[in-house]
Amino acid sequence: MADPARNTLPLPDYDHLPIGGLESRVRSLSSGEVEELLAYERSHGDRLPVTSLLAARLGQLEAGAEPTSGHPGALRPESGAHRSGSPASPATAAQPFSPPPHGTPDQRGRPKGDRA
Repeated sequence: MADPARNTLPLPDYDHLPIGGLESRVRSLSSGEVEELLAYERSHGDRLPVTSLLAARLGQLEAGAEPTSGHPGALRPESGAHRSGSPASPATAAQPFSPPPHGTPDQRGRPKGDRA
């Protein structure tokens, strides 16, 4: 069952953000919002790298740092348009190479002979 507190967090999809995405997005939050995330994290996942990151950012804000510009709901790089398939095209792909099982023109295959 979904936790109702999850819907009121300052970062949408907070639980699904990788730590790299969280680090850049938490910089746009105020100290109250970071405190809210920290309390949520401690009561739910309590992941040490995440709590350390949030506590460090909270310390920065309390020391006088200002939230940077940006939108906490902005498109996450990890959920952007995904490329599928191979980046190679027929024009850039290597020629297929697999020698036939019976030998090559300069090296004829030999019969297996009688195995009596």
